Amino acid sequence: MAVNSKHKASLVLGSGAARGLAHIDVIKCLEEHDYDVRSVAGSSMGALIGGIYAAGELDLYTDWVTTLKTRDIVKLLDLSFSKDSFFKGERIIEVLKDMVGDRNIEELPIGYTAVATDLNEQKEIWFTQGSLFDAIRASIAIPMIFSPVKISNRLLVDGGIINPIPIAPTLHDNTELTIAVALDGQPEIYEQYTKSNSNSETNESKSTYRQKIDMYIDNLLSKNSYTSNREQLGAFNLITQSMETMQTSIARYKIAAYRPDIVIEIPRNICLWYEFDRAQELISIGYNRAQKALANYYRLLQNRV
Repeated sequence: MAVNSKHKASLVLGSGAARGLAHIDVIKCLEEHDYDVRSVAGSSMGALIGGIYAAGELDLYTDWVTTLKTRDIVKLLDLSFSKDSFFKGERIIEVLKDMVGDRNIEELPIGYTAVATDLNEQKEIWFTQGSLFDAIRASIAIPMIFSPVKISNRLLVDGGIINPIPIAPTLHDNTELTIAVALDGQPEIYEQYTKSNSNSETNESKSTYRQKIDMYIDNLLSKNSYTSNREQLGAFNLITQSMETMQTSIARYKIAAYRPDIVIEIPRNICLWYEFDRAQELISIGYNRAQKALANYYRLLQNRV
């Protein structure tokens, strides 16, 4: 297909921590099917992947993230010694900034919007100019996990809290259609890839990875003496699950209200929030889901003729 016959599209990338790695092959699938993404809006992990894509460095990021070992990922978690989060979230941003190079959003070759949440004003903030990685850092500040960010007297946290699938920033784009990627799809019976067809480490290594993260969390929780670690960790799990339930409800509302042309859904039970050690596997899921959604879209178009 000639370049001038490509479908001009706006792309919306939803929040969902490690599940957001699926965004990478969603983008790959869209490009192979001649979709010309002119703008991208994202929350949390969607803002991270979308920002790196808009900067033209997604292949570089993909090469890096798929070679990370569990020990490398643990080293990226800079333990916070405050009561508002488990990790600072600065180390990962510095690594990405060194690798990709920071730049101003308004200078990117693809239109880009990162969404964060202003805690004091209780509203969403759209980053459409200024430092790319300042915007990403604010958008990925998952409450209790990464420290909040202060920018222009605003206290900012994860954009997914208030808008997990930010379609609204794309409404006035000069494009033919809007494609939204939701990371909160219905749970499915899901079997992880075996070692033979995945670049992930052995189950023993994965277990060690989870143990180290649990140890970090236990270390932070042990500072508080008024209740047991078990009770606090149980409360943390309850909060994160409740937050995900809330975001799923909000995402459904946003999709119903704004009605994107294509919705690509990733099952929400494919991984835990921190399982970035399964990068290759999670990325490939995005391609499969995008193909199915595009095939369904083409069938609907044919039925309308």
